Amino acid sequence: MNNMIEAAKKDVKEIIMGALGRLIAEEKLPSEPIPAFTVEIPKDNSHGDFSCNAALVSAKAFRSNPRNIATLISEAAVLDGTLFEKIEVAGPGFINLFLNPLWFGETVNKVIELKDKYGKTNKGEGKKVLVEFVSANPTGPMHIGNARGGAIGDCLSSLLEYAGYYVEREFYVNDAGNQVNKFGLSLDIRYKQLFGSDEEMPEDSYHGQDIIDHAKAFAEIYGDKYMNTSEEERRAALVEYALPINIKGLETDLGKYRIKYDTWFKESTLHNSGKVTEIVELLKEKGVTYEKDGAVWFKASDFGDDQDRVLVRANGVPTYFVPDIAYHYNKLVTRGFDKAIDILGADHHGYIARMKAALTALGVDSDKLDIVIMQMVRLVRNGEAVKLSKRSGKAITLATLLDEIPMDAARFFFNLRDPDTHLEFDLDLAIEESSKNPVFYVQYAHARICRVLEKMAEEGISAKLPDSKSLKFTEEAEFAIIRHIASLPEIINEAASEYNPSKITRYVLDLAALFHKFYDTCKIKGESEEVLQSRLSLCCAVRIVIKNMLDLLKVEAPEKM
Repeated sequence: MNNMIEAAKKDVKEIIMGALGRLIAEEKLPSEPIPAFTVEIPKDNSHGDFSCNAALVSAKAFRSNPRNIATLISEAAVLDGTLFEKIEVAGPGFINLFLNPLWFGETVNKVIELKDKYGKTNKGEGKKVLVEFVSANPTGPMHIGNARGGAIGDCLSSLLEYAGYYVEREFYVNDAGNQVNKFGLSLDIRYKQLFGSDEEMPEDSYHGQDIIDHAKAFAEIYGDKYMNTSEEERRAALVEYALPINIKGLETDLGKYRIKYDTWFKESTLHNSGKVTEIVELLKEKGVTYEKDGAVWFKASDFGDDQDRVLVRANGVPTYFVPDIAYHYNKLVTRGFDKAIDILGADHHGYIARMKAALTALGVDSDKLDIVIMQMVRLVRNGEAVKLSKRSGKAITLATLLDEIPMDAARFFFNLRDPDTHLEFDLDLAIEESSKNPVFYVQYAHARICRVLEKMAEEGISAKLPDSKSLKFTEEAEFAIIRHIASLPEIINEAASEYNPSKITRYVLDLAALFHKFYDTCKIKGESEEVLQSRLSLCCAVRIVIKNMLDLLKVEAPEKM
């Protein structure tokens, strides 16, 4: 079994059930059904490596004191041939079990044997998951919230793949609707200004330099040709020219950020194919709409939302909600994904109930849609909030952020906190080469191990493929690392269930800390051959796990620093 924690828990259950079976057969306990019990890892390993509450939950069934039951179980337990060497009773009736040293050797051996496959699980059983993230408005550059969403979404996708899901990454391109209309209006005015128009930009239009640049580039190609066409034709031409450039820019910036999407799904395809109109008709057929004041409304409040929602305005134009419904219907029904996960900003909290209501009304299981709400990012420099780029005087975008800090720091820092918590991003710390910088601290642990192995090899000593029975560990610093390594498959499953890649950054940070402590307290060179080889094997195992987790996060694992 690849999951050594799971193997140990299974052993505990078999030991306890075997003991209870013998006690009932010998009539030392009454013949009653054995209640379900749990096996856990104590916070303090001096209380055992695993703890079981079987005696506590059985007290009523066996009509006896829990501690008495626990004592009977411990006396009847057979540990020969198991992963455990000792069993004790503690407190009111907890049963604590201590691992056999062989388990620690087998754990190290398992990591070295599996290499880059270590930690992978089959929790997902190949189920199809679509993760949609960033989906920034293509009318402008990506902001810091998009930078966090990119890191979270991409690492969550990798995490789910690690947990055995089939995952596709998707960017939803909002190339239709009000924002694109505003984009066209802004380009139109800037283009006309180049040829003498004194029309001013409306306050709610796009005032950025990028709009001016697009208009100039368009004019260089077409001159004043579109000054003599209709406003509708001119704006359509401007949008058709500028929007693909912006989308390509998004793709380029995200590619530099180590994010590669499987699909760039355009909203316009839903409009052009008639799917937006179809979804309204489908809701009408389901009898979940009504007309009021000339508009078509969805009875969202009948399906858990706090109010009904307009689908089609009185002027016949669908609200933005309709293509969103059509898009999620496409994900879960047309394309048949088992799960759709959206990474959205905190301002989308109210979106969850209305989208789930629409799916339910359409006969789609709304539990197939999960939405991860991501909180805001606060950039800090010298202890003070930063809002502007020093270079441009504008708000810091993803591109300008990556000009200022290393890519590894960006991806790691944005995943340091749970997605639903606010994140303070320290720009000074991100470039600091010290143990205070979390990503540097982890990378240094990896490089340190590589240097240890290299120095030993220079002296003619290399780590041999270990036989778990020959590995000898005696120090608590060694045991602590191995326990942590063994927990990785469980952490992968937990993090995947919670959609929380920050569990991985915390895990690998803790592993780095455990290794640095081991390095400071446990000698390698000059020890007996058995101890030396055991510690070299442990170094190899730690290196593998650190690299695996940094690979998952798409962060470099340097061999030298």
